[in-house]
Amino acid sequence: MAEGHLKKRQPGARRSSERPRPGGPNGPAYAGHMPVHKIVVDVMLKPEILDPAGQAVANALPNLGFAPVSSLRIGKHIELEVEADDVDAALEQARKMAEVLLANPVIEDHTVRLA
Repeated sequence: MAEGHLKKRQPGARRSSERPRPGGPNGPAYAGHMPVHKIVVDVMLKPEILDPAGQAVANALPNLGFAPVSSLRIGKHIELEVEADDVDAALEQARKMAEVLLANPVIEDHTVRLA
């Protein structure tokens, strides 16, 4: 193919196959349109579910020179930044995320709160 038939892209121009980034090249979708709320989701195994990881850590503590503990359970601490019109909407989105993906409701409990 002859060079005269190729178009040269301008610096910063997209290829036709490239999808535009949401919110432009420097930010997320809708940046600046909705406030961002910091949310924390804590996920723990239900009390009736055995926690072998917690038990292993509890058993290892005395071997490392720490005083024994009577109970130790391990969970997940998840921090989110949610774009929403208000705090209640952000908390509701985070609750739905926790119910659908972040926690297994069969064996885990979760709490959702503002950071």
